[in-house]
Amino acid sequence: MTDTSKADRELGTTFMPRFDAQGLLIAVAINSATKDVLMVAYMDAEALEKTRETGLAHFHSRSRGRLWLKGETSGHFLRVDEIRVDCDQDALVMLVRPEGPACHTGARSCFYRRLSGDVLTRDDG
Repeated sequence: MTDTSKADRELGTTFMPRFDAQGLLIAVAINSATKDVLMVAYMDAEALEKTRETGLAHFHSRSRGRLWLKGETSGHFLRVDEIRVDCDQDALVMLVRPEGPACHTGARSCFYRRLSGDVLTRDDG
């Protein structure tokens, strides 16, 4: 990457997502109202395009090797209010309105446990 394109990516106004070698970037979903971190997943170009097109969070499922609409089986969709882009455009934060639990375990957030020493303690708050 030239200095000019680096400057454009980091300081400019053009959206130029920087996908990794696997064609993915990190996407963090945060509850718009509470600011709780709900989940972290990966997006490829298709997932990003579908998310922007529909307003519903889509991801790339590494385990399934395909596009995944969050809520497609559970009905617990994430409605995207805003997408924020980090400085070098390789990670996104999405402010979302969850329609039910975000975690496949049924927890409100995928981050439902605290690490205390070597012990995980459930935090349902």
